[in-house]
Amino acid sequence: DWYVRWRITDPQAYIRNVGLDENAGATQLNRVVRNAFQEEINRRTVRELISTRRETLMADVKREVTESVKGAKPWGIDIVDVRITRADYVESITASVYGRMEAERKRVANELRSTGAAEGEQIRADADRQREVTVANAYRDAEKVRGQGDAEANRIYGEAFGRDPQFAEFYRSLDAYKASIGHKGDVLVVDPQSSDFFRNMRNAPSRR
Repeated sequence: DWYVRWRITDPQAYIRNVGLDENAGATQLNRVVRNAFQEEINRRTVRELISTRRETLMADVKREVTESVKGAKPWGIDIVDVRITRADYVESITASVYGRMEAERKRVANELRSTGAAEGEQIRADADRQREVTVANAYRDAEKVRGQGDAEANRIYGEAFGRDPQFAEFYRSLDAYKASIGHKGDVLVVDPQSSDFFRNMRNAPSRR
């Protein structure tokens, strides 16, 4: 799509070389402008037509049309302005262009999905690693506290048992009894008279 603005500046030359009314000039000018646009458009890419070279295209068309109407038989007109308003592909090419555009958009979408999936895996891996580090640190701290508690308990036991060795022996026997027969259904078969296991039980009254 295009349009051209023109005016008659020499009526005698116009009537002599073009015709008696404006329609004659418009018809002939339409052919000249269309041919000039076709020639200039064929020299350029679509990117040039819709970007930096658009103004250059229209200036070149105006120059060519002006040279045509002021040739050996001047038309008696001035070309004021020439503008292109739209450039389309033919239908057979349009489908191909749309197909390439769609394929490109799909490629970009697939690339974005792949990138997102990779980033998601990275985030999950980092989260798992941080969880393992946190659990390991917590276990280490818990073991440290437990060790400190056991050490403190052993110190207290040592002090208490050091004051009364017989009580210490009796207390350890109670722990042994608890570990051996401390659960429902436990059965222990021993000779209480000859086994050292119940020795503290037999002697408990004398140590009370």
